[in-house]
Amino acid sequence: MGVWNTFVEGDNLDVLRSMAGRERVDLMYLDPPYNTGGHSFAYRDDYSAVNGADWVAMMRPRLEAAREVLAETGAVFVSIDDNEQARLRLLMDEVFGPAQFLAQVVVNLNAKGRQLGKGFATSHEYLLAYARDVRRCVLDASTPETVDPADFPLEAPDGRRYRHLPLRNTNKKFNPVTARTLHFPVYGDPVSGRVSAAPFAGAVEIEPVFGDGRPAVWRWSAPLIEQRHDDLVCRVIRGRRGERVDVFQKDWLHEDRRKKLRTIWLAEEIGSTDTAVAELKAILGHVFESPKPTGLVRRILQTMPADAVVMDFFAGSGTTGHAVALQNVADGGTRRCISVNSAEPVRPGSNADLAGYATVADITRARLRAVSDTVGGGFEAHASTAFAPQPPEDGT
Repeated sequence: MGVWNTFVEGDNLDVLRSMAGRERVDLMYLDPPYNTGGHSFAYRDDYSAVNGADWVAMMRPRLEAAREVLAETGAVFVSIDDNEQARLRLLMDEVFGPAQFLAQVVVNLNAKGRQLGKGFATSHEYLLAYARDVRRCVLDASTPETVDPADFPLEAPDGRRYRHLPLRNTNKKFNPVTARTLHFPVYGDPVSGRVSAAPFAGAVEIEPVFGDGRPAVWRWSAPLIEQRHDDLVCRVIRGRRGERVDVFQKDWLHEDRRKKLRTIWLAEEIGSTDTAVAELKAILGHVFESPKPTGLVRRILQTMPADAVVMDFFAGSGTTGHAVALQNVADGGTRRCISVNSAEPVRPGSNADLAGYATVADITRARLRAVSDTVGGGFEAHASTAFAPQPPEDGT
């Protein structure tokens, strides 16, 4: 197993260009400067006083270089707020292609909302997700964390829990016209619950219908119904048109069960800015005003294989590397993280400055070293001129 965290100090564009053709990254998480005009960060935001066009000019070559480093099966996630969300979405469409868009997630990082200033109390940011090649991307947009056992109220004699799902396809896009081969009769006995694709004694013929009585289709083919008939049950239900017999799938709760991620992520699920400040303070001190919570990055990590090579070239306080170590410990993964930061001076008078950190890179390096000491996984640090990415395993 290699070192979990590698830190490279230098210009992120130079580092990305040095990696092209030498190492493939499976997952990128980026938290770039937001162009807010504020001074909440430990570093001087070079782009806070410029217009949106200049911000895009800064981001474009970095995203283009990132695309060349990203594996064909990989994905990139970028945090952004309202100031540059629209520009970033257009820029990502240009660089990666509109067809590679995966999601725009609303992330609730401030449940109470920002109370300073006029207008609305903003309580969210955004997370844009794009694939390198959506046809080959291995991202699994689901998580085990939001699976609720209460959603599986039924119990089999052997103690396993399950729920009933209609075998009928409830999406009206699928009907006897669009999916002709899935419209056929099945046979069931509502007394015994038995279901079959072929007639049997005591069975009634059941055709798939929508609640309004219009013809529908099944989700399973006839051969699959025969193969998995033990996972089906016939019941009498009361619908809008009175009682009818219908077929349901036994949907089982199991150890590896996952649930599709929604596009709104709540602070109670992934942490908030306040919890992020607290976890950074616990390991390094109060040296960064607006870090991201490790829970946010860990949720992203869970969408990709547990041996992924991860990269964050706007590493900030080092949240991504911290999250990689925590997730590896949690699930036995072997993820490796490459964090990149420049030697940008911290803002004079900031907590980081008062704590003795001269640059943001000093903060990143200190946090990842502390993560190695407390969580594990090891740590390496390089200057960009000394960073030598590993070549692909096939030697190309």
